[in-house]
Amino acid sequence: MFNRTGDARLCVLALSLSSCFWYGFLFAEELPIIKDPSINDFQNRPEDAKPYDFNAPPQGMFRSITMAEGFEEELGYRRTHEIVPVKPTERFSPDVPGIFIVFSLHQHYQAFQVFGRCFPESVPGLDPDTAIGQDAMYIALEDESGYLKLSSPQCRWKPGRYKVEIHAGEQVNEMSLMGTMRFTVASSDAP
Repeated sequence: MFNRTGDARLCVLALSLSSCFWYGFLFAEELPIIKDPSINDFQNRPEDAKPYDFNAPPQGMFRSITMAEGFEEELGYRRTHEIVPVKPTERFSPDVPGIFIVFSLHQHYQAFQVFGRCFPESVPGLDPDTAIGQDAMYIALEDESGYLKLSSPQCRWKPGRYKVEIHAGEQVNEMSLMGTMRFTVASSDAP
C-alpha cells in the first residue's frame, strides 16, 4: 500500500526543510524597527541621483547632437531620411551664412518641436541676455533626426562666444529647456 522508499524520501525532505526554517529563525539578524522613517532613507537618495546639467549639451531624448557647417540627407537603413552633419565643428568664421545644429533622436511616441535660441555669451558690444536668433523644427512621430539653422545677424557674425539654448515641446519656456550648446566665431587668422 505505501512505498517505503518514497515515504523515507518524503520524511527526509520534511526534516531538512524544518531544520532550515529553525536554523534561519534562530540565527537570523533581527532588522531594527525605525519609527516614522523618512522616505529619503530608502528611496530617492541624493547619492544615487546624478543631477541633470542644463548648462551642458542636451541628453536624454537626443542620441547625438552636434554643430556643423552644413548637413546632408541620407537614406537610412529602414529607408528613412537621416540628416547627418557636414564638417562638424564648434569654431566658425564670421562670414559663415549659417550655423547648423544637427541631432538624432531616440524613439519617441509623440510629435513635438525642437527650438534653438542663440545668445551672445561673450561678444563685445552685444547684450548677453538678448536673443539674436532662433529656429524651430517640427518633429513628426516617424522622424529620427533633424536640424536647426541659426542665420548670421546682419549678414556677418561678430567674433566671440555664443550659446544656444535647446528647448523641446510645444513652446519655449523655463520647463522646456533641454540643454545648452556653445560655439565660437573667430576670424581665420585668430589662433
